[in-house]
Amino acid sequence: MNPATSSRTAARRHHDPEVRGFASDNYAGAHPEVLAALALANGGHQVAYGEDDYTDHLQQVIRGHFGAAAEAFPVFNGTGANVVALQALTDRWGAVICAESAHINVDECGAPERVGGLKLLTVPTPDGKLTPELIDRQAWGWDDEHRATPQVVSLTQNTELGTVYTVEEIRAICDHAHQHGMKVHLDGARIANAAASLDVPMRTFTNAAGVDVLSLGGTKNGALFGEAVVVINPDAVRRMKHIRKMSMQLASKMRFVSVQLEALLSRDLWLRNARHSNEMAARLADGVRGIDGVEILYPVQANAVFARLPHEVSLRLQKQYRFYFWDEAAGDVRWMCSFDTTAEDVDGFVSAVKEEMAH
Repeated sequence: MNPATSSRTAARRHHDPEVRGFASDNYAGAHPEVLAALALANGGHQVAYGEDDYTDHLQQVIRGHFGAAAEAFPVFNGTGANVVALQALTDRWGAVICAESAHINVDECGAPERVGGLKLLTVPTPDGKLTPELIDRQAWGWDDEHRATPQVVSLTQNTELGTVYTVEEIRAICDHAHQHGMKVHLDGARIANAAASLDVPMRTFTNAAGVDVLSLGGTKNGALFGEAVVVINPDAVRRMKHIRKMSMQLASKMRFVSVQLEALLSRDLWLRNARHSNEMAARLADGVRGIDGVEILYPVQANAVFARLPHEVSLRLQKQYRFYFWDEAAGDVRWMCSFDTTAEDVDGFVSAVKEEMAH
């Protein structure tokens, strides 16, 4: 018997596809339209390392969203996108100002500092959002050889706390950073959710607002894998191709990253997915807001709900639905919605919260 067709080696489903939780939008599978695009790109041979037709066409799609000078550099994942982008924006003695809650500071295992070789200068924020005044707490000492030089301000849109910068807020930060000779990086792992929340094109709060480089997310918005560094201001970076390769983010079969981003961005799939996940988060927040003992911690502006409830209730709920504690000591939890979250999923979870709180 051919081993490839043996029942011992045949692929089989190991999970219940009807089960969904609220732990992370990374838990969701790939959107069917993305899977169809991958299959379309799979036939025959294409030149490796980004010289393929799909990566070439992606550049046109990216310029349509982020301006005529924009160029996309597909990478494997979000941490890779951030590390590549920040290296390209900084000198060896450079530092990056970011919110204390920023993903690059909290959730990337020190990769920007250990792999990128740069210093993070963090600022506490009440809602995950930087302001010019908060930035100024770290924006000093450019001529002090004893201090890492602030060269970049890194924003996250939407933030790790589910809040969304307005267009005016980002423009004010970009103007302020540029006046100090600093560049602006935007971590857009969930940029589609922010655009859906603001009901504006992504260009409105990126190239039009003064952002220099963007980490463009795909995985959380329905891709199987893959993100991209989008260089909006070519004068802000150096040697992007070399930095991407040195950082182990150059995909040999890049067409399979590029075609997913093309599938999301060439029409409105990115926006449909983001609007739906945002709507499900709003439905969830509305459902639990009236439950005695449940507190919504931050404005629900994208696809995340942060709540506080008794610790023992969360532990019981986690036996039914997957989700994470945000601050376990305080009883804070995070509930995330995805492009495939259904109204029935939300309503079932709300009912479970009500039942457990009643106990």
